[in-house]
Amino acid sequence: MSLGRSSVRPERVPTVRELLASGERSFSFEFFPPKTEEGERQLWRAIRELEALRPTFVSVTYGAGGGSRDRTVDIVERVAHETTLTPVAHFTAVNHSLRELRHLVGRFAGAGVRNILAVRGDPPGDPMGEWVKHPEGVLYAEELVRLIRQSGDFCVGVAAFPYKHPRSATIETDTEYFVRKCEAGADYAITQMFFRAEDYLRLRDRVAARGCDTPIIPGIMPVTQMSTIARSEQLSGAPFPEEVAARFEAVKDDPARVRRLGIEHAAELCRKLLDEGAPGIHFITFNRSNATRELFQRIQPIPAATPLSA
Repeated sequence: MSLGRSSVRPERVPTVRELLASGERSFSFEFFPPKTEEGERQLWRAIRELEALRPTFVSVTYGAGGGSRDRTVDIVERVAHETTLTPVAHFTAVNHSLRELRHLVGRFAGAGVRNILAVRGDPPGDPMGEWVKHPEGVLYAEELVRLIRQSGDFCVGVAAFPYKHPRSATIETDTEYFVRKCEAGADYAITQMFFRAEDYLRLRDRVAARGCDTPIIPGIMPVTQMSTIARSEQLSGAPFPEEVAARFEAVKDDPARVRRLGIEHAAELCRKLLDEGAPGIHFITFNRSNATRELFQRIQPIPAATPLSA
């Protein structure tokens, strides 16, 4: 059962740490800052429609190179003040000095935002380009975690990579970096998107073998069109599983069947993850509500008075 929200915002917004500690499954949604006015309208339509599902929290991403920094902060502030949702602000170290990072943390605090997802971030222009530290900034996400935790009463999440981070030399070094983020003070993690339950389970086993029990929430994105496959590889840095790609290849000439298969596959994946003890599911929405609502309905009963839109 998902964690509900009252229609009146409480004086003290709960942290993701507290929500996960309740023992109930977490269901959350991820949005990104739009670049156009129409995109802005689409974002808020999706937020309002998905708010009715009473998610545990919602997160707002931070563009490559910090390009959407102000829009991210603005959206998170508005979610905090105008909705019943618990917002999580993504936060990167790219192109930011320590002074700028502390200022942004202070801005979140001033808006009543206590949940921050700390990621090192991608360089501007080319996500796979060379990562260059700001001369007065931080080099690793674990440093960003420490900075946030030292700045006040924040709950800090981090990223996890079921396949491995594209810049990690090996799976073993990637696991080491993840554990170091947890030791620096991370309360939970959200994975990059993936499409096989085994990838998540192996990640969890590797982390547990290091004595780390930080909750890891799977990040799931349904394939709704064939172009999503290539896009997922670009965003995650991980190859799309061949056996899953073959299922979509068989229906590639029928967009409706591709979308239907995408929802079915994602639902199968979510159910297996939950059966294996995952603490919840983080849905990557791309600021659209319909596919997410359909997927959510497959694995979690829709709350009353929230009819599924066409």
